Amino acid sequence: MIQHWRRRVRGWWLARLPLTDNWTLTQGNIYILPTRAGLVFALTLVLMLLASINYQLNLGYALTFLLAGAGLVSMHLTHATLRGLTLHLRPVAPVFAGDAALLEIVCINPGAERHGLALRFEDRAAHGSSFVWTDVPAQGQASARMSMRPPRRGLQPVPALVAETLFPFGLFRAWTVWRPAAQALAWPRPEVPAPPLPPALARPGEPHAQPARGEGAELDGVRAWRRGDTLRQVLWKKVAKSGEWVSRDTAGHAAPELTLDWQAARGADAEQRLSRLAAWVLLAEREGHAFRLTLPGRSLDSGRGDAHRRAALDLLALW
Repeated sequence: MIQHWRRRVRGWWLARLPLTDNWTLTQGNIYILPTRAGLVFALTLVLMLLASINYQLNLGYALTFLLAGAGLVSMHLTHATLRGLTLHLRPVAPVFAGDAALLEIVCINPGAERHGLALRFEDRAAHGSSFVWTDVPAQGQASARMSMRPPRRGLQPVPALVAETLFPFGLFRAWTVWRPAAQALAWPRPEVPAPPLPPALARPGEPHAQPARGEGAELDGVRAWRRGDTLRQVLWKKVAKSGEWVSRDTAGHAAPELTLDWQAARGADAEQRLSRLAAWVLLAEREGHAFRLTLPGRSLDSGRGDAHRRAALDLLALW
């Protein structure tokens, strides 16, 4: 029961925080409390003060108030370590569901050097309690890298993050809670092992199309660069001389066109079909086939290359 109410209060409090990919730390969003070491330090000061009063020790008074002053300065420095920083989350690259998505957080510092800045996920139970530590140079910036694992395909929100510090003495803990607005795109996890590709269909007007020759095949000449050409097809010497992008034109007919169809990807449920289609997309791109993708209500025109592969996987993830 206590855990249930704790989760509800935590969810209500997080919902009050704004969604933003740029989080500037100010007086209003930094919290600070003494650590266990700080509480022990405060108790020690109280005992020292009582002993000095009881025995009328002038040096005891001096030492007690000197240490108390050091503790107050420590509190100020701990809070100032965070105050003024700006945290920026860079766009998250897509990954397959279950793989680690890289979160790159840039810490921008407009003032003096900051030490001992730690970043972690706010929900330790779901995402782990490990910290990422960094120092931020004066008038500069530093990057901290974390990772999250999207459990399923689609757009997954980036979990709330905590930036904190114990600098300089560990007597106080200052922290802030940040809710990034960015989302991580998770592609369907490909079926393993990948099933054979469906039969290829000849393009219209090419009833007797034959497989294309390899990269080292005899050249018919050169042609203007087209989207989907691989880097090996680019004639880099001509590009360097003329500045125009041209590609090798191999002899022989073009390869048949593949149609990766929802109906052909037979599976027990929709997710299994999407997993099979993702495996086919990767296999077709690896073998250099042009392919089109058809889903119920959605389709992607024929193409090849890395950009086409990403577009197909994006379509599968968001369907």
